[in-house]
Amino acid sequence: MKFLKALQICVISGLLLWQSCAIGQEYTDLRKLLNIPYIGDIKGAAKADRIVFTVNEKGHRNIYAADGPNYSIRKVTSFDEDDAQEITSMSISSDGNWVVFARGGDHGSNSAAVAVNPASLTSATKIEVFSLSLTDNKLYKVGVGDFPVLHPTNKTVTYLRGGNVWSSPLGREGAGKQLFAMRGSAGNIQWSPDGSQLAFVSRRGTYSFIGVYQNAGKRLKWVGPSFYTDAFPQWSPDGKKIAFVRREPTGGVIDSLNTAISRSWSVMIADLSSDKVEKVYASPSKRRAGYPRIGGGVNLRWKNANYITFMSYEDGWPHLYRLDARSKAVQQLTKGSFTVEDIAYDSKGEYIVFAANTGKDKFDFERSHVGRVSLANANMEILTEGEGIESSPFFYHGDNLIGFKSSTYDKPVQPKVHDVRTAKQLAVADELFKGVQTGFVKPTQVSITSEDGVKFSSQYFKPQGNKKNLPAVVYIHGGPRRQMYLGWHHRDYYFYDYITCQYLVQQGFAVLSVNYRTGTGYGYDFQNPKAAGALGASEYKDILAAGKWLAGQSDVDPNKVGVFGGSYGGFLTAMALAKNSDVFKAGVDIHGVHNRLRDRDPNSSRTARLNWDSSPSRWVDTWKSPVLLIHGDDDGNVGFWHSIDLYKRLKVRNVDVEVLVLPDENHHWQLFENLIKVKEATVDFLIRKLK
Repeated sequence: MKFLKALQICVISGLLLWQSCAIGQEYTDLRKLLNIPYIGDIKGAAKADRIVFTVNEKGHRNIYAADGPNYSIRKVTSFDEDDAQEITSMSISSDGNWVVFARGGDHGSNSAAVAVNPASLTSATKIEVFSLSLTDNKLYKVGVGDFPVLHPTNKTVTYLRGGNVWSSPLGREGAGKQLFAMRGSAGNIQWSPDGSQLAFVSRRGTYSFIGVYQNAGKRLKWVGPSFYTDAFPQWSPDGKKIAFVRREPTGGVIDSLNTAISRSWSVMIADLSSDKVEKVYASPSKRRAGYPRIGGGVNLRWKNANYITFMSYEDGWPHLYRLDARSKAVQQLTKGSFTVEDIAYDSKGEYIVFAANTGKDKFDFERSHVGRVSLANANMEILTEGEGIESSPFFYHGDNLIGFKSSTYDKPVQPKVHDVRTAKQLAVADELFKGVQTGFVKPTQVSITSEDGVKFSSQYFKPQGNKKNLPAVVYIHGGPRRQMYLGWHHRDYYFYDYITCQYLVQQGFAVLSVNYRTGTGYGYDFQNPKAAGALGASEYKDILAAGKWLAGQSDVDPNKVGVFGGSYGGFLTAMALAKNSDVFKAGVDIHGVHNRLRDRDPNSSRTARLNWDSSPSRWVDTWKSPVLLIHGDDDGNVGFWHSIDLYKRLKVRNVDVEVLVLPDENHHWQLFENLIKVKEATVDFLIRKLK
């Protein structure tokens, strides 16, 4: 292997920094792999054989379209520079003629989506709404706004701006107008089936109301206002009623801070003609049935006149449930030891498609496949099989086709189409990946048991051939509510982390990717363990067990085991280096949480002590291993101060610490140039310290 140095190190006033080297000094193979296009969002037209999808090509984020039955792709937008502005909230009209989307911001931030500028542009950035005609590829800038929604008539786009609801005709620029005035901040906007009324949430601090705007009305209608937090309004198919989720408001009596709390919730139905609001479902009192901590939460839907559906962990796994809107009877639609996510209805409300980590193969719990279930009789079937990682399914083209994303261990994410009538499948966008040769190895699944008896799953990547004394690293995902698979991940953050892991294997490393407790994919109890997070960080026991397992492999050098991860993975990386430098000899800590206490006295309460003991900064006295700290200073998920705090503590103790700081960058490396820097710096550090 020809080693090409990617980064140079400069010492400035005692601070070790990374800087990009001159052209030609780079890991050419790593950069080539990172240049592989990432396909993100994908949508289909309800009444046309057309799909659209977003593509990130080296930071150039654009929308592509493809028409059946051949699905040759065409690029329909021309955002051809890396300005670090993401595309979100994309949807396509039922006839397939219009696409609306938002451009800009950081929608993965823990705070409200705001404009960001990772490219350090001299002009201010904005989050803006666009409409795109697919008949002539004309793009129209609607104006400043976010979260666009197409009107049922396919003639206007509704969106949020400054906490208010705006609307604009399609195919017009700068023609948007505020629909109505209101207090609070609007969200969850949804038009009634006939487009005459708009339901929305008015967030007002510790509580929220459901409101209804009627096109011809002069006053807003408030649906069952109370002291509770109401959200996720769903119209009945006839547009006469609204179902919504009701939760306890924040504030009030202080709950125990030393135990995890399960929040109760209920489903309400409001009859708009009589103003009657009725509770039709209340979550059982058992802890598992509390408000689900999954994407979309309850995932309330009302597409079938007879049934409302929702998600719950009531039986210990996140499954779909059917609620009879009249009798209030509840039936579980999906059953088994697997996770259901990414749900979507057909146009008639008769079937739901979803992604689930289950299938015919014994290792499918470490993959994801597309399933379908009938609302009428709860018959469930898994539509895809094999070694693929499939996600984000949806019905389109008169419900005859199902689109979804698919990848394998050596093939990147791309759109696929499943024909409901013939069960045949077709890959879309092969043109984008012509000539891509990854050389990736096939990971194997391993089970490891921690010192306290918790069993967890991991993916093991090994270099090809019989090699001895391998350097090795434990890779720790973020979240922590995530699951890594036996293949290429469909989320962009982990899409690029998967490339990094595989590249390390090509450089002669053994890599172990750990699905530690608190992660999804293994049921409620695994996701909600005792003494986890800020209440004891029990999940670190899994990381330690993984490190020891890796060091114990006959072909691994136990003195060359490292660790790296981002976000929550950065937190656990720091815990590993702080508490067990005897096991982990070097690590890369990428925007991790380091100090859960900040300026509070650790002895002020039992909670404060737990928080401090769950902080890497607490354990720096035993930190001996070298570390690279990476952080962007506009991080909306983990405050930049966390890394400053840890850096100061490590320097005082003369720990070998190196730093890569990315000005104006957020938590998701939206500037592609920065993503390259992060991955190259990570690989270079691990090679220098462990190989």
